[in-house]
Amino acid sequence: MNTQTARIFGTIRSGEEGEHWLSVSDMMAGLMMVFLLISVALMRSAFIERDQIKDVAVTYQEGQVAIHDALMDEFKSDLEKWDARIDRDTLSVEFKSPEVLFETGEANLQSHFEAILNDFFPRYLSVLRRFRKNIEEVRIEGHTSSGWTSAVNPDEAYFNNTWLSQERTRSVLKYVYELPDVADDRGWVKSKVVAVGFSSSRLVLDQQGFEDRKASRRVLFRIITDAEVQIRKILDG
Repeated sequence: MNTQTARIFGTIRSGEEGEHWLSVSDMMAGLMMVFLLISVALMRSAFIERDQIKDVAVTYQEGQVAIHDALMDEFKSDLEKWDARIDRDTLSVEFKSPEVLFETGEANLQSHFEAILNDFFPRYLSVLRRFRKNIEEVRIEGHTSSGWTSAVNPDEAYFNNTWLSQERTRSVLKYVYELPDVADDRGWVKSKVVAVGFSSSRLVLDQQGFEDRKASRRVLFRIITDAEVQIRKILDG
């Protein structure tokens, strides 16, 4: 006989209904305890993840500063004559004179740029040798303006510049790889240095927000640290 029927016929005993509600109360209390434990576990996981991000961020910042300072110590007296600059945030060495780097529309290195690379790249590797355990990748980046020499539409210009920027970075990589002073480091260069052509996807803009075509045509050597990769993995995970 169920509780409702027992109540109708008066056969339910004193205390049975109270015991029934007591068991429901115990169950609810147990569920609340389970939810509390889950909440505590989630909070603990969030705190652990926060601390991981904080630790990696501190390591990243310290590594960025150390590498940037080492690059500046090595090259600060050369930047003006090379028309180059070192960016603290991206750890990139940027060569900014397009007329020095390549002929317009060509991928072969100019002799003056070869002379710069003869001096720059062996010393660059010497600096990086101190930080190799923290370096995930070194990118040779090629960037172009949005224009093209002949009258083509913007889409054709973009893909022509994609090919051009890729060929230029390959030319740079091949040249520095074959330098006699790099012979002892070729194994590391093969495993860490890549050539990437960005076409006109990362234009440099002037103060009015318009494309600066000359400044957009540039070559960068950019360092990607393992801390940067770890931060991305934590945020993506």
